[in-house]
Amino acid sequence: MVIIAILAGLIIAFIWVGTMGPCCTAGIADNTPSMGSDRGSNNQSSVEACDWSPENSCESLDNSSSSVKVEVYHFHGDHQCYSCVLLGQLAEKTVKTYFADEMASGGLVFGHINYDLSENSALADKFGATGSSLWIGTTVGSEFHKEEDTTVWYKLSDEKGYLSYLKGVLDKRLAGDMS
Repeated sequence: MVIIAILAGLIIAFIWVGTMGPCCTAGIADNTPSMGSDRGSNNQSSVEACDWSPENSCESLDNSSSSVKVEVYHFHGDHQCYSCVLLGQLAEKTVKTYFADEMASGGLVFGHINYDLSENSALADKFGATGSSLWIGTTVGSEFHKEEDTTVWYKLSDEKGYLSYLKGVLDKRLAGDMS
């Protein structure tokens, strides 16, 4: 029974990876990070540029007098598979549906960024994007925090869940909450 469960898991993993195009499988064959994570961790998202000491953690930043700006970028290459396109479409739908006022005021920006174009290389490097991915950059005062959100990939088949999840994350970031 255990062998059957293991084989079933391997078959599902093979099918899942097989349905992804080269845009989202970069790094899988050579065991390099596939979606811009330079830490090699398996965390759902990673937050950069934080001193994680208890007295100076991202969660404990005093945001009451700081301005907050959130950048949401769907990074992609020249060639995108269905899942990569959908990732960007749902992210765009989320920000346009729930954050129109924040976008109009400049408190939140969104963009589809083709990292294969030379004019986008500086932004891709700033975020560390190396494959199709969704990155959120939050500036609180003078501190910049970047994170790749990989949870959204698991919500592609549930549009309502995707929008609700990403809305929750962006609400927190706009409040300066990095937890």
